Amino acid sequence: MTQSLNRRAVLGAGLLAPLSACTSTSAAPAASAPAAPAPGDWESVAAQFALKPGVANFAAYVLAPHPAPVRRAIQQHRDALDADPHYTPAGGMVPDDASRKAAADYLGARFPDIALTDSTTMGLGLLYSGLRLRPGHEVLTTEHDFMATHENLRLLAARTGAKVRRVRLYDDPFTASADRVLAAIKAGLSPATRVVAVTWVHSSTGVRLPIRAIADLLAAENQSRNANDRMLLCVDGVHGFGAMADGVEELGCDFLASGTHKWLAGPRGTGILWGRDWSRLDPVITSFGPNAFESWQTGRPPAAPTADYYTPGGYKAFEHRWAMPAAFEFHQALGKQRVQARIQELATRLKAGLKDLRHVKLATPLAPELSAGLVCCSVEGLSPGAAVTRLRERHRIETSVTPYREQLLRFGTTIMNSPEQVDQAIKAMASLA
Repeated sequence: MTQSLNRRAVLGAGLLAPLSACTSTSAAPAASAPAAPAPGDWESVAAQFALKPGVANFAAYVLAPHPAPVRRAIQQHRDALDADPHYTPAGGMVPDDASRKAAADYLGARFPDIALTDSTTMGLGLLYSGLRLRPGHEVLTTEHDFMATHENLRLLAARTGAKVRRVRLYDDPFTASADRVLAAIKAGLSPATRVVAVTWVHSSTGVRLPIRAIADLLAAENQSRNANDRMLLCVDGVHGFGAMADGVEELGCDFLASGTHKWLAGPRGTGILWGRDWSRLDPVITSFGPNAFESWQTGRPPAAPTADYYTPGGYKAFEHRWAMPAAFEFHQALGKQRVQARIQELATRLKAGLKDLRHVKLATPLAPELSAGLVCCSVEGLSPGAAVTRLRERHRIETSVTPYREQLLRFGTTIMNSPEQVDQAIKAMASLA
């Protein structure tokens, strides 16, 4: 028997009975909607995005445009909610579960280990606010991480009394090496270290860390430790997620936080936090998931909480959250390995061209194994901000500035770009001399 549920029941009492779609409202696809892309046909992939024509956009990863399938999914859920505020997607499950399952499939992870967030920053906040540390414990991070890591760790230290230490992994990012990275992290460890907090791809330089090798290093160090003293590897994955093909088993980390609205080109304002062992974390914001409601109603904490217990509750931009599967399906259809190869092919082409320009100093390593889709550089005699303006106004090329104390000009080669646009960018950079 199908039970009609109102909004309160959808988000709350859904743990007591299967959910069903109360309304099924679909937006008709636009007449000009592009045909589905063919894997490997990158022109048809780029056609899925509604970017301004005639502009070579190398900053579309910052807050990515939605491809056609994601736009359609958002519109379908939005129209349905406008027609009936009690609407939930069809499928007979807690509405968010489809998004969690799509993320798990994409990452090669278990569905119960995926929490949903609004951004990488929220995921890192939940992670670093929930870790159980105390005075005498240490967190090791690096000098190269973004504010979301550094500030969340500062708040963690203020709350728990734990100490945060930073190491430098390279002096010149262009000459960074896996050996140097691993040596710096190993030297920074101590018996008091409980957490190692790093970023998969540095948004400051484009350097991609060897996360699997770091995980193996920590695993070897953990062998001589008691279970409660073992180190966790926590990763800000946002500039690898959707650009690189690695799943959580390939990475080997313990927690991975990422927004899905950058390289994955997922719905804006969505993200995930994956964890291997959620028992190491305390929830920070009450969930609206089945575990949370059962605990509230029975007065007993969940025996073995899964990631839904850590997903912040409340009312969301549901049309965006429920459209997340469309983004994962889009990338899965293209092929994760194909996407990585394309992004790195374009990045390698761009780096090779910039390296030969005498007035340009490349910051990102040439080696594909030490980089992803970000390409950072500086222009002699021109500030990064001025370079962004000239490229936009004179050449119709969109780039960005790294938001750090030491700023660089930054390109991002995405599945929206073409080799011709890369060559256009190199020619434009040559004109900045």
